[in-house]
Amino acid sequence: MNDFAVVWDWLSFAVRWLHVITGIAWIGSSFYFVALDLGLRRRPDLPEGAFGEEWQVHGGGFYHIQKYLVAPAHMPEHLTWFKWEAYSTWLTGFALLAIVYYAGADLYLVDRNVLDVSGEVAILISLASIGVGWVIYDLLCKSALGKNDTALMLVLYAVLVAMSWGYTQLFTGRAAFLHLGAFTATIMSANVFFIIIPNQKKVVADLISGKKPDPALGAQAKQRSLHNNYLTLPVLFLMLSNHYPLAFATQFNWVIASLIFIIGVLIRHYFNTVHARKGNPTWTWLVAAMLFLTIIWLSTVPKVLTGEDKVAEANRVLMASSHFPAVRDTVLGRCSMCHTAEPAFEGVHVAPKGVHLDNEAVIADRAREIYLQAGRSHAMPPGNVTQMTDEERDLIVAWFEQAQTRE
Repeated sequence: MNDFAVVWDWLSFAVRWLHVITGIAWIGSSFYFVALDLGLRRRPDLPEGAFGEEWQVHGGGFYHIQKYLVAPAHMPEHLTWFKWEAYSTWLTGFALLAIVYYAGADLYLVDRNVLDVSGEVAILISLASIGVGWVIYDLLCKSALGKNDTALMLVLYAVLVAMSWGYTQLFTGRAAFLHLGAFTATIMSANVFFIIIPNQKKVVADLISGKKPDPALGAQAKQRSLHNNYLTLPVLFLMLSNHYPLAFATQFNWVIASLIFIIGVLIRHYFNTVHARKGNPTWTWLVAAMLFLTIIWLSTVPKVLTGEDKVAEANRVLMASSHFPAVRDTVLGRCSMCHTAEPAFEGVHVAPKGVHLDNEAVIADRAREIYLQAGRSHAMPPGNVTQMTDEERDLIVAWFEQAQTRE
């Protein structure tokens, strides 16, 4: 059984690494082509059908790039397609979702204090929600609303805010953020699979048959590509958030997720504007920073975190606190069945991240993590499987913060 646990853990690591690799490849090509598209310049003597050109220097040489808004007059001899990066990123991401959250549904997906359902039902909800996101998005883009980019983006943002709230009513905070990322990433990948690549294939087919391609195909693909560009940074935050409980496991987690979409759009707007040579909107960074400070405040309402542990002296103060006996009993009763040398919780064979919480000294030493993970947020226990009460969490907060004021 332990051998299986080791193999499964390495499988998770390998798929996660592959997901990062393919994601880098997709994001890199996406960002490059959007920057290239925005930087194109027109000149009178461009070839027929060419929309613009750009000169670039890299790697000791010069590149001369021309873009044909619909297609060139004849099919080029060599044509490079960019699609497998998107497909591979989605496939590895879904595999990771299955390995971590579906296989460990009772621990990572289901929080019965949020929604009391079985692991199987939670998985079905997960699959349905991810799929329906693309359907809603695609219908909106193909509706009359799709002709107005600003109005479309506002409505799509409203959908994302609704999903931010909705996922926190279904799953653990960690899983809610992960699913919001998967929901958005599925839209992005489906844009490539169902719209961008098929439209490009239609253009290629028309060129081969000697027909003039429909300009609407290129315009539609460009719109979806731009949406992908603006959604990328929020998805990255959501995928990284599972390491930071103050983002996903606090009272206003869905508001935090909603603000992250705005921050991501602001940052992309800055780079897109600069690449298009339309100015230097540094105000976007100021607004993004202000929103991020708002997020920090939301994660710690009503009190901002103070101080860092000063190890020996801090531990002495923590263990001398009148709250310590009750906190110690809470941690031993709610956490130590996993966080010990020989975990007793079913399916857990090694203490998560090697953290042991099975004696007074280590509890005091890990006070800040306990405070963040189980006091200020509900990240631990995962899905609250050991039924830690709000009173116990409040006691952890009072214990840690009281010790901080005494240092």
